[in-house]
Amino acid sequence: MTEDRERRARRFRSALGAFATGVTIVTTRDAEGADVGLTANSFNSVSLDPPMVLWSLARSARSLPAFLAASHFAVHVLAADQEELSLRFAARGADKFAGLELERGAAHIPLLRGCSARFQCRTAFRHEAGDHMIFVGEVEEFDHTDLPELLFHRGRYSLAVPKASS
Repeated sequence: MTEDRERRARRFRSALGAFATGVTIVTTRDAEGADVGLTANSFNSVSLDPPMVLWSLARSARSLPAFLAASHFAVHVLAADQEELSLRFAARGADKFAGLELERGAAHIPLLRGCSARFQCRTAFRHEAGDHMIFVGEVEEFDHTDLPELLFHRGRYSLAVPKASS
């Protein structure tokens, strides 16, 4: 990338940071049955009927083949006290699931505990979009709690503070 393109890419990323997002961990199982997961903030609702959500993954990600082949995935909306879990799943290498008590969902996908919300999805569509793949899932099961959510804003973790109603 040229210096001008690199500078523009940094500025673009900074501008995107003005939009606060929730922090999620997306999980699945690979073809050998190993658990796979990563931290993502590219999560969004798509449709209420049928219930659908989407998220995106860099085409350079090591976990891409697992998600491309998977029939199901789960999106976990992290609670405010799960920053450490977010960092664990954002790191490359080590067994991200080591020591975690898991539940199992559709197609035996790993489900994390203590989240604000969880969505178990059947992979409905995959779309190439620039340097990312977009995954659209039809939500088959979901659950949620009243735990406050972990947010990401301007390049760092944040917490939502409700505004007084006017």
